[in-house]
Amino acid sequence: MAHCPFCGTEVKQGEEYCINCGKEMPTDLAERIPKNQGFNKWWFLPIGALFLAILVFIGYYFFLSSQENQALETYKKADKVAVDGNFQQAKKLYKEAQQYKSEFPAAVQNAQFMDIAMSIQQQLNSAKNLQEENAFQQAIKITKQAEEDLQNYNGEVVDKLLDQLVKTRNEIKTAEVKERLSQEPSVEELKLLLWEAEGIQTDKARNITKKIRTRLVNYTYTKANESLKSNHFTDAMAIIEDGLRYAPESEKLQSLKTTIEKEKVAFETEQQKRIEQAINAAEQEYKLNKNDAIEMVSIEAKKDDFGDLIVSGTLKSVATVPIYSVSVSYNLLDKNGEIVETNEVYIYPDTLYPEEEGNFEFTHYEMDKELKAEVDQVKWFLDSP
Repeated sequence: MAHCPFCGTEVKQGEEYCINCGKEMPTDLAERIPKNQGFNKWWFLPIGALFLAILVFIGYYFFLSSQENQALETYKKADKVAVDGNFQQAKKLYKEAQQYKSEFPAAVQNAQFMDIAMSIQQQLNSAKNLQEENAFQQAIKITKQAEEDLQNYNGEVVDKLLDQLVKTRNEIKTAEVKERLSQEPSVEELKLLLWEAEGIQTDKARNITKKIRTRLVNYTYTKANESLKSNHFTDAMAIIEDGLRYAPESEKLQSLKTTIEKEKVAFETEQQKRIEQAINAAEQEYKLNKNDAIEMVSIEAKKDDFGDLIVSGTLKSVATVPIYSVSVSYNLLDKNGEIVETNEVYIYPDTLYPEEEGNFEFTHYEMDKELKAEVDQVKWFLDSP
């Protein structure tokens, strides 16, 4: 195919002038080719544009890739700084990562969370300051509120913050228990403090718990021992059982409990013996008071100046209780021992107390014989009639 040797435009065989540039065509057909040996210079434009576009694309790709890598490196650095607790610096790095990569949701969210983390940090500092001022309950309330603020978040930073909150709260509770112990609490208050200290999982709290339990054991042992010395076994056992609720592993209290049980059995056995002895003694005493409460001191019968026979006498109470309405029955005997007359007379005073003497006297009129008085029977009442 023939072409214009000047502009390269395709021409027909019989054409004498180029339809594009207007120049006369060579008569020799062999010369009707472009001077650049048939290459169309206009083809260079699209090829060049394509090549340039490829270069631009590759460059942009590498640029974006570099930005992506820089964003990721900055993000990772921010994560590390955040885990170390430098939330202000971490926030700046998260913002910087966003500048390298505009669409970076994780960096945006973490930057926002750094504000919450810094707020938690401030709350922790406030709680510690309140602890130093002994405002323990207010300090604990702050840590609980901070913990609630973290409920909807997770991750290593959140876990560390939660650990710090728990640790701080335990320190506050430990300080509170220690402060209350310094105020010489009562035994009942000590029991409450023991439960509170046991709920704190720290070494300091465990040491405080040990000290409180030791104080309770010593108090319990002393009180129970006092009751035991007074033979108040039920009270002593109740005190020990209550103490063992707070120190179940105490060998000191367990040993005293065993002692109380043995002492109780021994006391009850001895008490039973004493009761039996008392019953026997009471029976003997009753027999004495009922049958042998009176000892005759004297009795006589003699004439007075008027010739009347006067019978008088004295008796003594050997009873262990007062006796009442004591009467003496006697017989009047002649020289042959024959009973001439019998009589009963009450002594005075009416009531005779143990070891007390009573007297009686009776006048027999118109008795001209010499008679002898002899006691026949003495009667009395153990209870007031």
